[in-house]
Amino acid sequence: MPFKKRPSKTARPKLRVSGELPRFLAYLEAECGMSPNTRAAYRSDIGQFGQWLSLTGDDDLRAVDLPKLTAYLEHLHRRRLAASTIARHLIAIRSFFRFLVLEGLLAASAADLLQSPKLWQRLPTVLSPEMVDALLKAPCHLDRYPLRDRALLCMLYATGCRASEVAGLRLGDVHLNEHFCRCLGKGNKERLVALNPVAEHALDQYLRHERPDMVARRRDAPWLFVSRNGGPLSRITVWKLVKKYAARVGCSRKVSPHTLRHSFATHMLANGAELRALQELLGHASVATTQLYTHVEHSRLKSVHRRCHPRG
Repeated sequence: MPFKKRPSKTARPKLRVSGELPRFLAYLEAECGMSPNTRAAYRSDIGQFGQWLSLTGDDDLRAVDLPKLTAYLEHLHRRRLAASTIARHLIAIRSFFRFLVLEGLLAASAADLLQSPKLWQRLPTVLSPEMVDALLKAPCHLDRYPLRDRALLCMLYATGCRASEVAGLRLGDVHLNEHFCRCLGKGNKERLVALNPVAEHALDQYLRHERPDMVARRRDAPWLFVSRNGGPLSRITVWKLVKKYAARVGCSRKVSPHTLRHSFATHMLANGAELRALQELLGHASVATTQLYTHVEHSRLKSVHRRCHPRG
């Protein structure tokens, strides 16, 4: 009887990062409601992981185990990345592998076995109320759009909003007569934030005397803060404007739009704001994140005690 060859099983195609990353990013947008900035960070971090896998000679995600993931974290450490950056990479990889499990492409996630690197809790940079006042008054007639820039700075400090949230504000979001505005935060979550008289006055001046000329060619421009041609301000432009005026008044180089958010939160706590109310104003998903500002306020009080107590 002649020997019969057994039919060979068709080799299973490899499960690669490049093939699954677009679907994962679509999942983050549609199902998780993640912002474009967060999705861009995930794309970068997981893309780097995929490139590293290719260099190892086996880029099949089914072959990724705990030793291989540990080797990747060691690779990031050799690049002298900060512990917070390595932790961010790990969060992205964990989310990616959980998505693969959810889709039935993997039976289990080896990434869930990894521990995040321990992080020192770094207290945020906070400006004094006097320095904030100087910063808000920094735009002058020598600047191209001083009214817009002052209104922008006042909004960042009055509301505690992120740069992307302020840049994304539309005219319909701001209600000066009712003293509040509506902003869209992380995860496309809306929240209402109050406006103080300083911010309201700065916005009124900008809307009356400067914005009309800036949108002359785009009368239907919906954005609150616009560029010279009536387009929306980008998050990077907001960052550059804050840096520009911070340098003018002698602030630290570390000052950014987020510094005004930190200052808003710390000054609110110092003046008696409740932690839960501050959590809602900042749009934090967890009150544990907001509690960081209690440590900032405690450290400030300690420095005041040391400076002012006769036995300090």
